[in-house]
Amino acid sequence: MDKTVSELLNNQINKEFYSAYLYLDIANYYDAKGLDGFANWYEIQAKEEQDHAMLFYRYMQNNDEPVKLLSIDQPDNAFSNLLDPLKVSLEHEKYVTALINAIYAAAQKVNDFRTIQFLDWFIKEQGEEEKNASDQITKMELYGGEARSLYMLNSELLTRAYAPPSLVL
Repeated sequence: MDKTVSELLNNQINKEFYSAYLYLDIANYYDAKGLDGFANWYEIQAKEEQDHAMLFYRYMQNNDEPVKLLSIDQPDNAFSNLLDPLKVSLEHEKYVTALINAIYAAAQKVNDFRTIQFLDWFIKEQGEEEKNASDQITKMELYGGEARSLYMLNSELLTRAYAPPSLVL
């Protein structure tokens, strides 16, 4: 495997674990506000990000590439209202999309078709992640200012259940 592609993939492991930390931080914020549905949604989101990290980890191992685990930064967000974490989530998903696109471009440059095929699932997943984050902002802006609507939105998010990724390595 090309050295640049390998380094970018390895870095992505760390970025995915950071994403899990970020989403646990957001879940913690909402839990402290008494919004167990929002907390549930972000706890599941954190689990998904851990799964993504492990998919990159396993892909590296399956291709005889060394994995170097790096330290994970602490999230440093100070939320001042219920909308802030949703906006942070969308911006973070856009950042992750850019990271995956950069790996994809590096793999294309060296005709690493196996890595390109592996990343195809993540490209689709990031589209879903950005849409979910954007939809949550829209719903919060529309309904979040009224207690009954916020309660209903929170109840909707409480129904989210974890589903492991369907990617086969």
